[in-house]
Amino acid sequence: MRIGIDLGGTKIEGIALADDGEVLLRPRVATPAGQYDATLQTIRALVAEIEQATGARDVKVGVGTPGAISFATGRMKNCNSTCLNGKPLLGDLESLLGPRVRIANDANCFALSEATDGAAAGAHTVFGVILGTGVGAGIVIGGQLLQGANAIAGEWGHNALASPRADELPGPACYCGRAGCVETWLSGPGFAADARRHGVEAADAAEVMARCRRGEPNAIAAFERHVDRLARSLAAVVNVLDPDVIVLGGGLSNIHELYEQLPARLAPHVFSDTIDTRIVPPRHGDSSGVRGAARLWPAGQD
Repeated sequence: MRIGIDLGGTKIEGIALADDGEVLLRPRVATPAGQYDATLQTIRALVAEIEQATGARDVKVGVGTPGAISFATGRMKNCNSTCLNGKPLLGDLESLLGPRVRIANDANCFALSEATDGAAAGAHTVFGVILGTGVGAGIVIGGQLLQGANAIAGEWGHNALASPRADELPGPACYCGRAGCVETWLSGPGFAADARRHGVEAADAAEVMARCRRGEPNAIAAFERHVDRLARSLAAVVNVLDPDVIVLGGGLSNIHELYEQLPARLAPHVFSDTIDTRIVPPRHGDSSGVRGAARLWPAGQD
């Protein structure tokens, strides 16, 4: 058995994953927003709850985080949950739980899950995308996570929007300090904000899509812009990485129209006569990231 922890901005989810992939337990609690020390204690309590419920002790723990460990400092960087940035998260968790903790970016965990026994099982090169509150991705090649020399492999959300049009420049401000990042356009909040700028009265992406499906012209136009931007941005990835499978995750991955429209929309931007890359929804849904966190430890390493 392995334990996975998904450290999100609003919730911390745990999982007890058997070696055969069966989910034994999946508790979740609210994240202490902006409180680093309280977050550490919440993770410790969640691990203790899982071990007590399963009767296991000293189980290996994998943690998916909204950022990465800097190779230069050993501290967290690039977290949109900004209270984690600059903190020695791995060392602090090891002080609480012992040397049985591994950490990876949450999008990496998602990609690992879907490449192992999910929608991309058996594929050699997998690009696992998160389209949610933020935008990120993980890369799995031959069953192994690709971290990269700077621990940022897959961070396409902080590239500039591909082939920007005149009315897309300079683009919305991003928390990273730049403007026009993919995340500012293709995240759930970014999609909703773009719709509102064009006259759609919607609180979030789900409401934009509800209005789109009811036939409201401004909402339909907002979705058309969203698909076009997503296609351009993914085409840039295909031209560099050429993955076998792209798995979409996060809340926006539930928009079924994306899978109907994206393949044809990629074609004008991909440097190939054919496109064999599959774009698919996740097999494990919103539990995929936490499953991938548990899989940071190979089966049997209890």
